[in-house]
Amino acid sequence: MSADYALVMPEIIMAVGAMALLMLGAFGGGERQTNRVVWTSAALMAGLGAWIASGDVPQGSAFNGDFVVDGFSRFAKVLILFSSALVLLLGEGYLARREVLRFEYPILILLATLGMMMMVSSGGLISLYMGLELQSLALYVVAAFNRESPRSTEAGLKYFVLGALSSGLLLYGASLIYGYTGSTRFEVIAHVIETEGVNLGVTFGLVFICAALAFKISAAPFHMWTPDVYEGSPTPVTFFFATAPKVAAAGMFARVLFDGFGHAVAEWQQVLVFVSIASMFLGAIAAIGQSNLKRLMAYSSIGHMGFALVGLAAGTEAGAQSLLLYLAIYVVMNLGVFSFILSMERDGSPVVKIADLAGLARVRPAHALAVAVLMFSLAGLPPMVGFFAKFFVFKAAVDAGLAPLALAGAVASVIGAYYYMNIVRIMYLTEPGEPLELRVNWLHNVTIGASALIMGVGWVPYFGGLGVPEMALGAAQALLR
Repeated sequence: MSADYALVMPEIIMAVGAMALLMLGAFGGGERQTNRVVWTSAALMAGLGAWIASGDVPQGSAFNGDFVVDGFSRFAKVLILFSSALVLLLGEGYLARREVLRFEYPILILLATLGMMMMVSSGGLISLYMGLELQSLALYVVAAFNRESPRSTEAGLKYFVLGALSSGLLLYGASLIYGYTGSTRFEVIAHVIETEGVNLGVTFGLVFICAALAFKISAAPFHMWTPDVYEGSPTPVTFFFATAPKVAAAGMFARVLFDGFGHAVAEWQQVLVFVSIASMFLGAIAAIGQSNLKRLMAYSSIGHMGFALVGLAAGTEAGAQSLLLYLAIYVVMNLGVFSFILSMERDGSPVVKIADLAGLARVRPAHALAVAVLMFSLAGLPPMVGFFAKFFVFKAAVDAGLAPLALAGAVASVIGAYYYMNIVRIMYLTEPGEPLELRVNWLHNVTIGASALIMGVGWVPYFGGLGVPEMALGAAQALLR
């Protein structure tokens, strides 16, 4: 039992830290105390991320296989923890200026991140559901965190209602899987499928689970919540939605399919191919008519999750590696883009219209260049790193015999490039209107600049020489072992 607790020590520290900070915020009081809670929460997540990245946390399974610590979960947790910590710090000033920042906000981010760590380490359907609901319940609250804004309240309500629907789908699918395999643990489910094959009940259960997990990564046709929630939530919350939860949900998706249903690839592959194509084309086409940057990024996220699912649909080691690579690159791109969106103001009020970027290159040439590089990378244009993200998933699909899926992805990528290039056109070729203020501190500038720099060294095939593909390969091998 002590070995079990050693495996879950990062999660225990996170939970205890969240409770301690809750007491500190509740009984400390004051704006200064809230700032301390924010920075302490970010330091806690960054410290745990560094500890996990160091490899000092033991690997194995705990609690009869319901919790798994391996190279895959370590890769995902490091990405989740560092991105969550950075998003929390970047959004602090925005919320404080609008008198929305309260000590409960970082606590909720901590609890949501704890749920994400549980999701990527789940070894069975019960532990998966526990992690998913811990994350979801915290996210429902932060979506409606600005109680003075009807749009924020609406965003939280929509997210809650549709999230409850997806949870119901997941539980129904899990009940079917349990009824036909006799277990909720992925290891046992995989063994039953390997020895007895896939029957109709397991197939139906698998379809329901895939539908619920597709909702969590906002993949079409289960995307309906995404644009409204992205637009209505406070911008730092939207920022959070676009980073760590995407990694957790996609990682959980891969964990379920490879660990539990690795012998039923033919059954879930066709579901993922459909969801992937629908997401890529919906994200590419629906974003064209958007005038709001947050809604545009919502449709962008739908499209990018479709591209990420191309790698997952391959059902191979190379496909799992390309999925992890795509998620890492996607998070870095979003960190830069949303750091910039957070800084957009006029007369002290936030602005999120694409038209407000008109003529930015004349007054803020450095920021305009950074945003342009990020837009080129999001569009997947060579030699940006975003191009290699798509190249890896398309190559994995072609190698797995899914060349038509890769071709569809290439077509969707060309269509989607329009709205990214339109932003660059507005910044460089449109006459400026009312001056746009940028409320940036050193952390915003570092994040925007570092993100653009990393995305701009795409001529180095290995993600700027950082060895990320090797890390992703090791994580994929651990998942498929």
